[in-house]
Amino acid sequence: MVGEDITSSALELPPKKARDATEYSEGELKEIATRVISATWKGGLPQWSWGEGVYLLAQIRYHQLNEQEIPGELISWYQRQTDFTLGHINNVAPGAGAVHLDKAGLFDARTMNQALMNWLSAANSATRDVNGTVEHWPGSIWADTCYMLGTYYLNYAVVNKDVKFLEIIEDQLIAHHQTLQNPETHLMAHGSHRGETIWNYWGRGNAWMALSGVEFLDAAEVLAYKSEGISKIKSSLDKQLTALCELLPEYGIWDVLVDGQIENKGVLETSATAGIGAALVRAARHLPERNELFLKTGKKAAAAALTYVADSGVLERTSAGTVLQLIPFGYSVIRSDRMQLWGQGLALNAITSLQHEQINHLGV
Repeated sequence: MVGEDITSSALELPPKKARDATEYSEGELKEIATRVISATWKGGLPQWSWGEGVYLLAQIRYHQLNEQEIPGELISWYQRQTDFTLGHINNVAPGAGAVHLDKAGLFDARTMNQALMNWLSAANSATRDVNGTVEHWPGSIWADTCYMLGTYYLNYAVVNKDVKFLEIIEDQLIAHHQTLQNPETHLMAHGSHRGETIWNYWGRGNAWMALSGVEFLDAAEVLAYKSEGISKIKSSLDKQLTALCELLPEYGIWDVLVDGQIENKGVLETSATAGIGAALVRAARHLPERNELFLKTGKKAAAAALTYVADSGVLERTSAGTVLQLIPFGYSVIRSDRMQLWGQGLALNAITSLQHEQINHLGV
């Protein structure tokens, strides 16, 4: 490529010194989680959308896995929601946490579930391509969809013991892999535009796909679900995560584009690192032949990401909400001047992966 703009790469601050996962005591992990949670509620969860959804599921799961009560402010947030702002696949994401509150008798999710299900089944809701792949925007398949839709359907399936929602995400994961996973590098592209895959290997897109894959495998295990699709998803996940392991820098943080693309080289992105690290740790159980590699690399990444949690509780070096970029340089601008809800949620994912590395995170 000619005419690359390397200004973002050249001006990037050097990485922080990484900490090993063994340096974090259980008490320190809980203290970091407390700071993250406090900062998030102080910053606010203003709407029913994907950032809130990513964060709320992560906080609920943190409390579940640590056998803690769900805080009243979280329950009250759901109870205040009267208008589930639908119209986009991103607005499905908050439903994932709600189904667990419903199961615990803390929130009546029937109205919410009906609204989400009605929208998802409507002919004029999210568009599909000719193969039935759910599009994030008309004519555009994104990695984000698998997480925003997948976590809702998968958690609903587990709570309600209904495998048909598991089967929907099984089909969607396989379809998304066919479009987004490069057959040579095995990395996931962020998305496609008008039927053409744009081969930018965005870190958080790889996190969304990897976390969706392990969420599916955990759900299938809980429901004792067997199918040919499981082996396909395991194979794609194995190849993706193995490729990511090879690309992790010594300091433990992936670039915003994980393959070292020249305009983004050294431009660190912590939320992707937290998410991929958590996915690696969780995937190790499902892919025993990679257990040692995935645990070692996943814990290294998760631990490194947590060094970017400021004293305020905000995960720094987290990119803002990112639309599909047609050129690599579009990913190089990262705002660090405000809290990002998805970063907060992925930080909690990293913490729970370090705390609970050998258990099914949906089996609580």
